[in-house]
Amino acid sequence: MTDITFEEIMFTIMAATQDTFKNYLGVDIYAGKVEKKVNPLDSDVVGIVGVAGDRVGYIMLASDGKVAFTVAKELLMLDDPEEEAIRDAVGELTNNIAGVFKTKYHEQYGSVALGLPLVISGKIRPLCEIAHEGNQSSMNVQCKGVTIPFTSLDGNLSFRVMVYI
Repeated sequence: MTDITFEEIMFTIMAATQDTFKNYLGVDIYAGKVEKKVNPLDSDVVGIVGVAGDRVGYIMLASDGKVAFTVAKELLMLDDPEEEAIRDAVGELTNNIAGVFKTKYHEQYGSVALGLPLVISGKIRPLCEIAHEGNQSSMNVQCKGVTIPFTSLDGNLSFRVMVYI
């Protein structure tokens, strides 16, 4: 198996996210500057898919409620999606991004397996951050990883993809 560079993983995740949004929602998106850390965030909806195999980690998509609503409306072709449909849509979109990543990764680097998507909301903080008194997290994640901001070309969709692999 070939050693995988940080840049290769980032390009693969960016392409997987862009391909998924284009194919499933008909939306062109661009990636912002990659940050070599998992940022704390307080997000309305976060889709998480675990990655296992030769490399282990997770892929997370975090958005606010407005973006999640728009994703559900477009993906599920509903005029007014309810909360459960919004969660399902974000989970499905995250799963699709992970699936595209898995396909591209498998072709180049070998065995990859994905877990079932998990959808949560609330605060996410890296474990390496010192917890401040009174600052509660709904989920703590590993410190190593990256955060990639994405925005649609029209500026109506903005979200983050976080990767720990």
